[in-house]
This record gives sequence, C-alpha cells and structure tokens, in this order.
Amino acid sequence: MSKQDTKFERVLVGVDDSDDAQLAFRYAMHRCIKDESILIITSILESNGMNVYQALTTDYVHGERKELEAHLKEYRQVALDAGVKKVELMVAEGDPGETIVKDVIPSSDADLLVIGSVSKKGIRKYFGSQAAYMAKHSPISVMIIR
Repeated sequence: MSKQDTKFERVLVGVDDSDDAQLAFRYAMHRCIKDESILIITSILESNGMNVYQALTTDYVHGERKELEAHLKEYRQVALDAGVKKVELMVAEGDPGETIVKDVIPSSDADLLVIGSVSKKGIRKYFGSQAAYMAKHSPISVMIIR
C-alpha cells in the first residue's frame, strides 16, 4: 500500500472556532467519511484567558467546561449530518498544544491528528505556533491544514 492510500482508523481534530480550525474540521470529516473512520473532536479549555479569581472558582471553570462540551456537541451533530458514522468528544484543560500531545492523543488512541495552522490568539502569537509544537512532538501522524 502506498503512503497516499493510508487509511486512518481514529482521526483526532482540534477545534476552537478559528477559520483554520474550521478547515481542519471539514478535512477531518471528509477523511472519516472516506475511510469510514471514527472522528474524535477535541477542544481545550485554556485557563490563561481567565483572571485569577475565575481560575480558582470551581463553579466558573465547570460552567466554562459545560459550555465547551455543549459547543462540541454541535460539532458532533454537524459531523453526523455530513455522514460520519461515529463521533467521539474530548474536552481537556491546559495549554492546547501540550495537552493534546501529552493527554488527548494517548487517551483517545488516535492515529491521525488534524489541526489548523494559524490559531494564534493574544500574546501567544509571539511565542510560536501550537501547530508547530504538535507537529514536532506528536507521537502520531499530523495533518496541518491551511
């Protein structure tokens, strides 16, 4: 089998509502439909966007997490409506690149990570790319979508 014919069984896609993440989501859906793969949609709750009081307030963090989980359910419905047979959801907390590489990939048993290339917000845009970090450190194949 040639590299172009590689079939992935569990495709993990990171979403955050940025334009490039939307492209990555669409690519991952089409790949899963084509390969009859499981689509795993993840989003990371970042505490750096919260003030100290919010980060230490359990109710606030749980509320943010619930909102993120509800939003991922909308993504799941879009994927199912598009023809993806099985969709799993994963929410984690921390730095997106590091959390996806160290926590989400191992616990999801994914064999392909699909991510957008330019999702940089706030001060983080000055310290390097999350996509570059994940491509360098991921233990699985990575597809970076532009």
